[in-house]
Amino acid sequence: MANHRMNRASLCLTALTALAITGCGSSTEPDPDETAQLAFTPGTVELGLARGTSVDVSNVGTQAVGPVALVPGSVSRNGVLVAEVRLQVTPTEIPTLNPGSSTTVTLTLVFDAPPAAGSYAVTLAARVAGQSLASLPIGFSVASLPPPGPGHTVAITSGPSEVRQGDVVSYVAEVRDSTGTLVSDSTLAWSATPVNAGLSTVDGRFVGYTAGPAKIIAALAGVADTLEINISDRGLNGSFIVAGRGRVTARYTSDLWVHDFVGQGNFAYTGTWGCRSGLCGDRMYVWNVDLPGSPSLSDSILVDARVVNDVKIRADGTLAVITHESSNDGQNGVTLLDLADPAHPVVIGRFTTGLESGVHNTWVEGDYVYVVVDGAGNGLRILDISDPSDPRVVSSFYAGSSFLHDVYVRDGLAFLSHWNAGLVILDVGNGVAGGSPTQPVEVSRIATAGGQTHNAWYWPASGYVFVGEEDFTTPGTMHVVDVSDLSNPQEVATFAVPGVTPHNFWVDESRGILYAAWYENGVRALDVSGALLGELERQGREIASIDYGTGFGCQSGEATCTWAPQLHNGHVFASDLNSGLWVLTATF
Repeated sequence: MANHRMNRASLCLTALTALAITGCGSSTEPDPDETAQLAFTPGTVELGLARGTSVDVSNVGTQAVGPVALVPGSVSRNGVLVAEVRLQVTPTEIPTLNPGSSTTVTLTLVFDAPPAAGSYAVTLAARVAGQSLASLPIGFSVASLPPPGPGHTVAITSGPSEVRQGDVVSYVAEVRDSTGTLVSDSTLAWSATPVNAGLSTVDGRFVGYTAGPAKIIAALAGVADTLEINISDRGLNGSFIVAGRGRVTARYTSDLWVHDFVGQGNFAYTGTWGCRSGLCGDRMYVWNVDLPGSPSLSDSILVDARVVNDVKIRADGTLAVITHESSNDGQNGVTLLDLADPAHPVVIGRFTTGLESGVHNTWVEGDYVYVVVDGAGNGLRILDISDPSDPRVVSSFYAGSSFLHDVYVRDGLAFLSHWNAGLVILDVGNGVAGGSPTQPVEVSRIATAGGQTHNAWYWPASGYVFVGEEDFTTPGTMHVVDVSDLSNPQEVATFAVPGVTPHNFWVDESRGILYAAWYENGVRALDVSGALLGELERQGREIASIDYGTGFGCQSGEATCTWAPQLHNGHVFASDLNSGLWVLTATF
């Protein structure tokens, strides 16, 4: 394990050196101006029995300030700190507040366990560069309940006794007093035995982890009811078979994109990364994949770069964008390609203005390219390419801290993987916040557990965003964020694989299957159908995985180091840092 971690850390160091970016460096925040003043409206909040509200944070000073961090304190009951209640704030950070402007934030009380009756208090601070410029006292209460005595009963009234592993189900219970009268405001504690049977939530939801008999328990101060259940195995079983490959060993391979050019064939485009035996990542390869078992190289495009990290194709198949990092001329930027002949792309031109520090990832959506610019403080640039020969920057966005790593655009929403600033959702034409590509508006953000937000896939029909955490020190995790309420994203589930960190994802939404590139652990296929909750790796949801290489370690011969997957015409195409293009057939 020690050698394994050294390999991952070495890869991270090499990548960060080559790309001239870092996720672990320090940044210097500006000191608050002496005239900086913030205020909450209202100045105090008394929720009573309510569990949420909205307040405004205003800049009442004469200088712009930012980023403004909204930091909740610990909750106390009658002066004693309690752990089972916390204050959730959305958003957690405001990039900039100009004089006279304000932002509305949402406050929500979250109960991790049934709280005791009494009066509670918590304070919300608005901080700039670590200094508190405003504070908001918040009070709320939990009603007293008559203690259950002789004749009180708890009864589970609904919920299944047969549960499939990984399915989220709900249970309902009622409490009646000694006269048989329903006690409607009782707060029940839900649990399951044995302890590894699954996860129970405070609202009576349950997801099974381990197949076999179990018990669901609803309790209130010593009075309880128990329901015996049986958790059946999820019954998933599949495998991957290598169907074909396009070998690249002279250079390291980066991202890929596969497209069906109707009437002209199917082509895959792969980028190149870093330097290997004196050859650097200065080109994009073009593969004919009409015969998935025998990809054939049809062309390559040479550019001024040492890293062509990303390749994207517009949905209509007329245009591609590739990225430049560590260019010899120091300009970097993006190159646009005409795909009239997809076997032999033609360079339209290179755009560098405002992108000189390097471009790590992009997304093409209609007449706009969403560009991820390397380095803290740069963030997102949106280019108008309605005239591909003359692109122009029409807007930009920066989350206020950390650096931007990736962008995914769908349904007029841009999902920014903004490293330790978290997942940031922008309205770029959806209408939920009045944004557009020329004027993006932040809808919300969430800092998933662990930080290092690397990539995201939004599945609108499910209401979930699958977020990758690229952690090279301790193995990373995939986080599942519920965005059914776009203004209030919530992390609901995780998926982890022992050993190494994930990279990029692709979701087959028709079947509810997520394909994940997991570096040395290869390609994983995960059932993400239905409601998601808890630790997915404990729920029998992994369908199949494949480690197709020889040896071990990224940047090590032809050992597996999967970078990105894409489902296309029934095959899973995968780019591998060490060995190029792989084509897999799934037997499920």
